Amino acid sequence: MLNLAGRRRTRRTAPAQRLLPVRRCPVMAHRAGGQAVSLLRGRLRLPGPAAAAAGGCAGRGQARLGSSGAAVQRAPQAAGAEEASEDAEVNIRKKTFTEVQTERLEQAEQTVLIKCPPKLNEKKLLQYLSSHGNINSHFFFENRGIHALIEFSEKDSVASLQDAIGIPSAAEHHVVPFKSRLFTFTLKNPVSQAAEETPVHLSPQCHIPVKELIQKLCNADDISSQMYILLNEYQLTEENIKLRFLACSLVRDFTRAYFPDSVVKPFGSSVNTFGKLGCDVDMFLDFHDIRKHTTTMKKGPFEMEYQMKRLPSERLATQKILSVIGDCLDNFGPGCTNIQKILNARCPLVKFSHQPTGFLCDLSVSNSIAIKSSELLYIYGCLDSRVRALVFSVRCWARVHGLTNSVPGTWITNFSLTMMIMFFLQKRSPPIIPTLDQLKELADKKDKHVIGGYDCSFVSDLSKIKPTKNTETLDVLLGDFFEYFGNFDFRKNSINLRKGKEVNKPESSPLYIWNPFEQDLNISKNVNQPQLEKFVAVARESAWILQKEDKTQRMINKEPWGLAALLIPFGKSNPSKMKNRMKGIGSETIRSLLDSLKLNNANSLEKAVGK
Repeated sequence: MLNLAGRRRTRRTAPAQRLLPVRRCPVMAHRAGGQAVSLLRGRLRLPGPAAAAAGGCAGRGQARLGSSGAAVQRAPQAAGAEEASEDAEVNIRKKTFTEVQTERLEQAEQTVLIKCPPKLNEKKLLQYLSSHGNINSHFFFENRGIHALIEFSEKDSVASLQDAIGIPSAAEHHVVPFKSRLFTFTLKNPVSQAAEETPVHLSPQCHIPVKELIQKLCNADDISSQMYILLNEYQLTEENIKLRFLACSLVRDFTRAYFPDSVVKPFGSSVNTFGKLGCDVDMFLDFHDIRKHTTTMKKGPFEMEYQMKRLPSERLATQKILSVIGDCLDNFGPGCTNIQKILNARCPLVKFSHQPTGFLCDLSVSNSIAIKSSELLYIYGCLDSRVRALVFSVRCWARVHGLTNSVPGTWITNFSLTMMIMFFLQKRSPPIIPTLDQLKELADKKDKHVIGGYDCSFVSDLSKIKPTKNTETLDVLLGDFFEYFGNFDFRKNSINLRKGKEVNKPESSPLYIWNPFEQDLNISKNVNQPQLEKFVAVARESAWILQKEDKTQRMINKEPWGLAALLIPFGKSNPSKMKNRMKGIGSETIRSLLDSLKLNNANSLEKAVGK
């Protein structure tokens, strides 16, 4: 076994870091994924050179917004302006996950999406739209043509605009007369108006390629800076999150036809602060508000209730609801294509492509435990800026080396990998994030939730959680993560975030990660032994590279170093070394089995002698 523990690096604490100021405005101050990337300071911390290295992103926008709501500025902000915004910053930090989601959903209800003409005068477009009401925010993006997302300050403005919009001509195709919030604008006089065209800034909706990312990382001064640069390039932008909530809101317009009080909410990577540009949109149809009416009336001489269709099981009801909504989207939903109804899955869902926003979407029903998992990760992501930087770096590393995949299979999922990182951060000394049991101890009455018999209670108020005293730098955490799991005893131990410690595996799955809430489930049950062994081998190789590489020499040779070196598949550059790592794992497994057999034989002999 390759024992990296003997070459453990000296633990370093974080040096004084330059804080990049944050742009705050009434519209974009809040991100669905969290508050500021460093919640406790309200700023994204890019140690020293990261700001300069990230400056190469100017072509992708003058300011990038992290999934917590704060824009990383390219120019310093005046000290007076920074101090004046402290109160607003504190208010942002106090908002809970639920409050942020509610605010986002309300904004989405006041939003329209417009397909614009190729020759566009932005000023004239906004002047016309302003005649229907005040505009809170807007941005343009490319998706099979230029689109504009327009958020009004009032919902009535959307109705006013809808009243002014015409029905498409039915000369060639008959149209379904559903008045959505998706519009197409064309120029009445294209030739004369083309001269008034002004260039519009297009908000990026996908991250840069890995090859381009590696070049940016090589310009940084240290690994910690590299990790923050990767985070800044890959995280969801403010605009992209607005678009995700709009997609949910547009689906809700259809579900209201059948269930007027229902809500369609995003969950998972779109809201948990760990979403990457280009990831799918997971959404669920929530009937929580409807269930509030199940209590019988206490006043008057009668007990009153609605007459409703009764079905033998909740699963059957879910399947029927999704089947109808899927048909509705397929037959009447503008831009909804490739509808797939996967109703016999453990969690029934409808998959579809939403062409106007460019998202692949998964729609399920009342996925309450999934939303609690999203909230838990949201809290972890908000507690310390290093959490998200480490997760984004490790997940990018895993994808490059084929350890994760976008399609289901026997490999580690992004969710499982994120849970492993959270567990690792709980194990630091002192811990960087608390265990789920510790968060449960801080919960008050409003935080108590039991879903399907599972206790999903934990504190929602971030201000009740004490900040960590751990000051380790990101480069230390990254190397130690690879070292920790490169030597983890997966044969014997499982990973439990509720307790924050290894516990004996309850069954023989190669990788066992306890579901934080449904404690009888293993979220990594799909992972097979070869995939786990591959993960261990690549983790060991990565730890070795970080410990042994000569950064100065690699920079002189113009070779990728640090995190950049880890984002190049090892098999291409040094296949023999990887083969030896894999061979070591296999031989160690055999040795472990032989040792176990020897021990069992010795115990049997001892018992026999005793008799």
